[in-house]
Amino acid sequence: MDPRPPLPPFTEETAKQKIQMAEDAWNSKDPERVAKAYTLDSEWRNRSEFINGREEIVAFLKRKWARELDYRLKKEYWAHSGNRIAVRFEYEWHDEAGHWFRSYGNENWEFDELGYMAKRYASINDLAITVSERKLR
Repeated sequence: MDPRPPLPPFTEETAKQKIQMAEDAWNSKDPERVAKAYTLDSEWRNRSEFINGREEIVAFLKRKWARELDYRLKKEYWAHSGNRIAVRFEYEWHDEAGHWFRSYGNENWEFDELGYMAKRYASINDLAITVSERKLR
């Protein structure tokens, strides 16, 4: 696989670049595009679900975005060290019935030497909101 800059060890600036790249990819809602940022054997924990490898990542994201409609995400830098980055995030979405939610959480990321994410651990909480409470448009 070709290197995927920026590469570890990260500086604050390159960690923020990696975060922006991830935010842009996730907001595309293109599972294949998102999955290309991860190692072939990437390990995830997303809420209570454990996901392994790109095929499972793509399947997970397809299910996610079929359920979480009009998804919009914002990620923020929290910390970094070596090949790891910690991120705070929030995203908004609605279900098929039109009920809106804001989901908050933290992610811990670990990258391989080529700049692919090898591990992603996400803790997420959901809050029901009204349309007028939306912040991410």
